[in-house]
Amino acid sequence: MRRREFITLLGAATTCPLTARAQQPRKLPTIGFLGAGTSSVWSQWTVAFVQRLHELGWVEGRTVTIEYRWAEGRPERYSEIATEFVRLKVDVIATVGSAVPATMQVTTTIPIVFAIAVDPIGTGAVASLAKPGGNVTGFSMQTIELPGKRIELLRAVLPDLLQLAVIANVGYPAALHEAAEVQAAADTLGIEIEMLEIRRAEDIAPAFDKLKSGVQALYVCADALINTNIARINTLAPGARLPTAHPFREFLGTGGFMSYGAKTTDLFRRAADLVDKILKGAKPADLPVEQPTTFELVVNLTAAKALGIRIPEAFLLRADEVIE
Repeated sequence: MRRREFITLLGAATTCPLTARAQQPRKLPTIGFLGAGTSSVWSQWTVAFVQRLHELGWVEGRTVTIEYRWAEGRPERYSEIATEFVRLKVDVIATVGSAVPATMQVTTTIPIVFAIAVDPIGTGAVASLAKPGGNVTGFSMQTIELPGKRIELLRAVLPDLLQLAVIANVGYPAALHEAAEVQAAADTLGIEIEMLEIRRAEDIAPAFDKLKSGVQALYVCADALINTNIARINTLAPGARLPTAHPFREFLGTGGFMSYGAKTTDLFRRAADLVDKILKGAKPADLPVEQPTTFELVVNLTAAKALGIRIPEAFLLRADEVIE
């Protein structure tokens, strides 16, 4: 072989690997999506989150990777999933407040965005709403007015309401906080509270079996365990002739009676805005925790008819949505 040909072949051999390496696709930014419940219960929220990301230019599989993991209402899964996200080196974790404390124990560096949190300050997720500090930010539902408002709405439909059951996962501090606010609001209205305390899905049916006679309605404190088992609750409650008050409109599709709270799909869309900012370089510590400014009342007329409850026309006119 001539010397010139040998040099040419040698040059090609040494530059080809470099060229191949240069042409390898750049790793896409990765979002770890930690769903506290199941994919089916969260479907509307997940769609809202992904749709907003798409509007902001983040197209799944093309400009961003989303790793979905579902805890299925089991809090012990939070740490496992967070540990997996650390191993995958995700750029940001999107979740809800119940999963934040466990996730914070796993990572203090990966940004965490919560779409909903009942008590982010009380659980230690953030130092304050204005200056969250650390690696966490999101949207807070922390307001003492909401439980009282839901009870007032129940009484508007049930003017003789004197006994109210409250179902809550007593293993979740934020649910205990909400239950205490419900108790305080009920005391001012002369309503007696009966607590249905649960810690796992198997506790739900026995809790209903222990209900005292005379209970007239059920207040539902949301958390991952409750959310995952909402269909079961909305089956047992009508069986006990109890209209239910929920925080989320999405819980009425399985037979819930009424909901009052922020529009959850909007919160997940706004969470996508925060994720967008973080992927573009913003720090969670510099992004204040926001609160919803508008709330919606939704009434399930089908559930009302099944329970034999006549809803006043004035009440229906107040509703933002009536499910028929």
